[in-house]
Amino acid sequence: MQELSKRTANFSDSVIRRMTRIANQYKAINLSQGFPDFEPPAPLTKRLAEVAAEGPHQYALTWGAQNFREALARKQERFSGIKVDPDKEIVVTCGSTEAMMSAMMSVTNPGDKVVIFSPFYENYGADAILSGAQPIYVPLKPPSFNFDADELENAFKQGVKAMILCNPSNPSGKVFTRKELQTIANLAIKYDIYVITDEVYEHIIYDNYKHIYISSLPGMKERTIICSSLSKTYSITGWRLGYVIANENIIDRVKKVHDFLTVGAAAPLMEVATVGLNFGDEYYQELKEHYTHKRNLFLHGLKDIGLTYTEPQGAYYVLVDISEFGYSSDLNFCERMARQVGVAAVPGSSFFKENVNHLIRLHFAKKDETLISALDRLSDIYKKMKI
Repeated sequence: MQELSKRTANFSDSVIRRMTRIANQYKAINLSQGFPDFEPPAPLTKRLAEVAAEGPHQYALTWGAQNFREALARKQERFSGIKVDPDKEIVVTCGSTEAMMSAMMSVTNPGDKVVIFSPFYENYGADAILSGAQPIYVPLKPPSFNFDADELENAFKQGVKAMILCNPSNPSGKVFTRKELQTIANLAIKYDIYVITDEVYEHIIYDNYKHIYISSLPGMKERTIICSSLSKTYSITGWRLGYVIANENIIDRVKKVHDFLTVGAAAPLMEVATVGLNFGDEYYQELKEHYTHKRNLFLHGLKDIGLTYTEPQGAYYVLVDISEFGYSSDLNFCERMARQVGVAAVPGSSFFKENVNHLIRLHFAKKDETLISALDRLSDIYKKMKI
């Protein structure tokens, strides 16, 4: 038999999804893969029951149902201040995973260089490799996860085609300031670089922080490709509804890539999710309060146990420092913690290009009783995990 693809030869499975399987194996509380254990908003589940009976059940327009795109364009303009043409500047995808892949394949050629901040969501490196692009990693420096502007410019000087920007950031929970975004924008314009954004946590922001769309900064609308999804905002991670928003020239290319990748997103789910896109401002305020409560509950519990962590500014993850436990491998630590303590986390090394083995990622998008139970189990961590 001929050899398989060299491009994917060094791929491993997703560490995040692997930890879910390990959690299931040991019946651990899964605080690794970031999905809620509570239901979506009631208006969505009510509409879902109606659509199950009445449809649509056949293909929608390849780049997304008309009413879905129109509702999304209105929502995007309301929060970003930028007018979006629903017919020319949106493609609905099968989750933000496909959105990012479609964007990368539309922008980059084999051999092109793409800047990625580290730590990063594990898919970004894989997206670059699958596109034939070369990732260049620029460190975000803990605990504040700020970047050095000179280091970023030195990366851009290497003939970069695009940059991937996750804001708010997974796994660190960093929310980039206007000043930081302006620095990135100035460099992107100076070096003629596309900025591909992952903004799935745009509405999960905590007090004293504000999500700013880099596309809203002067000169950035034409070179920004927004990739996002409804998964986190409406607690529907299994529906796989994502989207790309960009200027007409870019979207025309994304449409073609998307068509051959997946044909189209699920028609009945787009019909249902349009209800969520039409929610008023009170929904997003309640969402912020909901996750602020969960963050406070969980972080106070970690503090009481004695664990060291970085307080997230957005998203629903927390990085916990496990240096004191004496493990050389954070993966071994996480596997043992799932088995011995009964709580599953993600090893931080899966997010860093640098040699980082002293951090693990936990998430708090769970019912209060789930978080309290997880904290109760974690209270034994020093007894069960010290070497």
